[in-house]
Amino acid sequence: MSNSTKLELFRELVRIGFKEIEVAYPSASEQEFQFVRSIIQNGEVPDDVSLQVITPARADLIAKSIESLSGCRHAIIHLYNAVSPVFREVVFRNTKEQTVDLTAGAVRLVKKLTEEETVRSGTRFTLNYCLETFSQTEVDFAVELANRVLAEWGKATPDDKVMFNLAATVECAPSNHYADMTKTYAVQVEYFSTHIDQRDCKLISIHPHNDRGQPSFYYIYINGNLWCLGTAVAAAELGLLAGGDRIEGCLLGNGERTGNVDLISLALNLYSQGISPGLDFSNLSKTVALVCRCNEMQIPDRYPYAGQLVFTAFAGTHQDAIKKGLDAQDKRWSEVDRTRKGTKYWAMPYIPLDPKDLGYGYENLIRVSSQSGKAGTAYMIKQTMQLDLPRRMQVSFYQVVQDESERTGKEMTATLITSAFRQTYSLGSRPIGRLFLRTFTLSPLSPTSREPSSPLSDYSDDNQTLTPFDDDSSILRFEGELAVDGTVRTIRGDGHAPVLALIDALRSDLGFELDIGEVTGQVINDETPASTKYVTLLEMYVRGAPIPSKSGVGTTWGVGISSDITAAKCRAVISAANALAGDRSFLRPKRIFTPRPKLADDWIHHGVKLRTGGITPSSDQEIFGTLRVQTPTQN
Repeated sequence: MSNSTKLELFRELVRIGFKEIEVAYPSASEQEFQFVRSIIQNGEVPDDVSLQVITPARADLIAKSIESLSGCRHAIIHLYNAVSPVFREVVFRNTKEQTVDLTAGAVRLVKKLTEEETVRSGTRFTLNYCLETFSQTEVDFAVELANRVLAEWGKATPDDKVMFNLAATVECAPSNHYADMTKTYAVQVEYFSTHIDQRDCKLISIHPHNDRGQPSFYYIYINGNLWCLGTAVAAAELGLLAGGDRIEGCLLGNGERTGNVDLISLALNLYSQGISPGLDFSNLSKTVALVCRCNEMQIPDRYPYAGQLVFTAFAGTHQDAIKKGLDAQDKRWSEVDRTRKGTKYWAMPYIPLDPKDLGYGYENLIRVSSQSGKAGTAYMIKQTMQLDLPRRMQVSFYQVVQDESERTGKEMTATLITSAFRQTYSLGSRPIGRLFLRTFTLSPLSPTSREPSSPLSDYSDDNQTLTPFDDDSSILRFEGELAVDGTVRTIRGDGHAPVLALIDALRSDLGFELDIGEVTGQVINDETPASTKYVTLLEMYVRGAPIPSKSGVGTTWGVGISSDITAAKCRAVISAANALAGDRSFLRPKRIFTPRPKLADDWIHHGVKLRTGGITPSSDQEIFGTLRVQTPTQN
């Protein structure tokens, strides 16, 4: 990683809120050394952020590391050496006594050089001693070594503590072994915490790795290699419960071999339990993208919290639970807004924390495939069109979506589902199905003569009902221009309500007899009067056909949306009629009789008055009046 890239990552860690950041291995290369110098000299380090550098217990490397921190407000020297039997005997060929002496000498040197640097530059130093391979070291020896380090440092207080970094350098046992004092396999955090001297002057730092890929594991690609991210999070959480005060890790678990503990997963686990980690992951996708770019790595879609599919449900039962949870939460939060009492707490099946807290939306919570259920499809329609489908309609429309998904073998996106909904229910400003209602008028009929009077200019309608109240005996005439297979024709029908009059018109003019099933009305965008729309969702079936199932399977629905309640209802009828029409044949246009106009006073010029009061006709047309045949006009 170049220093410019490392600077970008450092700035992101500062923005997130990390207060102790290990920035380099200054003695490893001049580039590493210069990076530390540059961020100090260029003012990149906030006053409340401590820089940590790592160094082995070697005199020349210690000196170089301390030199790199000159001028830093607060620095942490991460001094380490491996102390387990296999390293003592195979790598260093040291006895326990020699290991203790080597460590003590390194601590004395760190103390001397840091005190001198403090005098020169004012930098304040903290010692962080790491027992590398802690998880493979004898329990008594680890405590002995830590107490010797504490004695050599000689200035630890409750206000200026020494850190002891307990590294599970290679994870060789289950996570509980790392934390549990009852196990004899390795030194355990709890035993260490309760047996060292001056516990109030120490900070115990947890440093787990991911070498074991169970019981839970995840995979990550780094430079083309597949890494397993597993039990480090579990070990870290157990280590905290066992007495740990501090955790060292990396974003997305990047690190040696299978990686260190992922601080994103760990922090958000705490957050999901109501414990604030003090870190800002409110734009997690941006952070993840930056970390992946800087480290030339990729994460799988199902990586905890950071993956593309983490908050996504494909299974129908999961989708149903999430949809119900969201609906209940909307009501609960609306009540808080209305009453200004209570708390907008998050309680959701399958989703332990609010995706919006991480900068995500809800649009990806549910994705639909052929294996999904009605709830997922209904959720998509509610999100994209604000329509809350009744349960039986959910069942009916999901069959359309499932058939399309199986046909294409692909996931049904929100765009595809919305398109299928509009196509299925003939929603559009232009004809989609065989029938399209262009215009209509409603006129009240005289109860006695059944003759229409002036058309109603403002018909008062109820969004929730299709039929009038029992005591309402008024009759309406529906007259509309209906495009039938592209040809416009006039239809007329009478009924006690607009929908019933339209159904009568379809019966009398097309020979298409329909009955009404379930119906529901909704209002959308009601917070803005100019944008308010009325919605009618209407179940219909052909008269005489078998009654649809109670579950909703095989039912046919219509959808009407308009700024006018009555228009929404009528459009819903035509929408359902389109779905039921199939390839059926409709009646031919009717011939409509129009009476001849009344004669004027100059009747004498048109015929001879008869004794009966009639006139001598001047043409056959005057005998019969006028027979007008509706002339088809193209739409």
